[in-house]
Amino acid sequence: MLFSFIALIFGGALLLSLPFAHNGELRFVDAVFTATSAVCVTGLIVKDTPVDFTPFGHVVILSLIQIGGLGYMTAVTFMAVMRKQKIGHRDRLILKESLNHPGMDGLVRFLKIVFASIIIIEAVGMLILTLRFWVDMPFGKAVWFGTFHSISAFNNAGFSLFSDNMMSFRGDFVINMAIPLLVILGGLGYIVLLEIYNFRRDRLLRISTHTKIVLWMSGILILIGMILLLSLEWNNPKSFGGLDTYEKILAAWFASVNYRTAGFNSIDFSTLTDSNLFFSTFFMMTGGSPGGTAGGIKTTAVALALIGVWYTLRGDTNAHIFRRSIAQYQINKAYAVIFVASFYVVMTTIILSEVEHLPFLRILFETTSAFGTVGVSTGDGGVLSYSALFSDWGKINIIVLMLMGRVGVFAFTIIIVGKAVESRIKYAEGKVII
Repeated sequence: MLFSFIALIFGGALLLSLPFAHNGELRFVDAVFTATSAVCVTGLIVKDTPVDFTPFGHVVILSLIQIGGLGYMTAVTFMAVMRKQKIGHRDRLILKESLNHPGMDGLVRFLKIVFASIIIIEAVGMLILTLRFWVDMPFGKAVWFGTFHSISAFNNAGFSLFSDNMMSFRGDFVINMAIPLLVILGGLGYIVLLEIYNFRRDRLLRISTHTKIVLWMSGILILIGMILLLSLEWNNPKSFGGLDTYEKILAAWFASVNYRTAGFNSIDFSTLTDSNLFFSTFFMMTGGSPGGTAGGIKTTAVALALIGVWYTLRGDTNAHIFRRSIAQYQINKAYAVIFVASFYVVMTTIILSEVEHLPFLRILFETTSAFGTVGVSTGDGGVLSYSALFSDWGKINIIVLMLMGRVGVFAFTIIIVGKAVESRIKYAEGKVII
């Protein structure tokens, strides 16, 4: 999985480096950064997408987003299925990991449903956005802008063909509903979407514990994000202070959804208070849900960790939710994911703050955004991300973080340290005071 992403990134970078793919000078490190941001569906940019890239470059970026959002191995396997080629056991294992599918049974059928779902959702999003953009631009251009932003939104990429992203549409109801809903659908995960569909069609007797946790956590996090933004920014003259109540609510909704999964923005994040920037890092670290297009430590990991903490404080060893028990090893895995992810982000932030000599909080915001494959940024003072101010070494650090967040903390760490060899020795239990 990791090497397929790396191969796709460098292939995309080479295409973006072609003379007819960009305008002006494009250093290779910036091409790699842009390709990584597209493949890892992040949205951090060190080049202005609509200005610095040609239409061919835009097509390359959009293709990288679509393939990266689904997963390179998943896309290749689907093409093989369409050609009626036999899928080997090894490819099925990789496909299972890419889609976070619970088992090997029904894997090919699930893959076909995933592709059908993607086409339908993105087509509906494209139609809505095209009709909206048609108000402001010629029909042909509106179709292209609708297609680009629909794919970018559903794959939680956050790339935009507007230099100010979505800031010009801050008070537009259609844009502020269509983009976030596409982002949410992409971030929920294909398993959740399929379960909801089957349940609504009476093909499923009950919703699984996984889907319930994903839906509840997603709703709660969006609501908390909105409350924090409105309460901390309501009277801030630099951000929400000059907006009317309607625009404040739309802006808070739009930002809260994009905090965790996509890099679209309708406000300038550099104007937010330090407290809001700090709290937002928790949302970005959480990210989306397993089996979707978002990165981060995932909503389910945070939910299991909170459940584990709650029952530990109560002195109850039998953790459960929705009348279903939660295995202790799953809670321990959630703890491990959160710890390892926090370690990566904190260490990268410390290194970058020492090397780049830039404000710590803004670097923390940028690194968390990269790891969560979110893409929101406090900016460079213009239209680019804060990463544009980094040296080549700093950009490489962000590239690694984006790749890590997309592949997954466990998968990335196992590649580095290797799997533990099963021991045949069991030591006597030692007592430790906590």
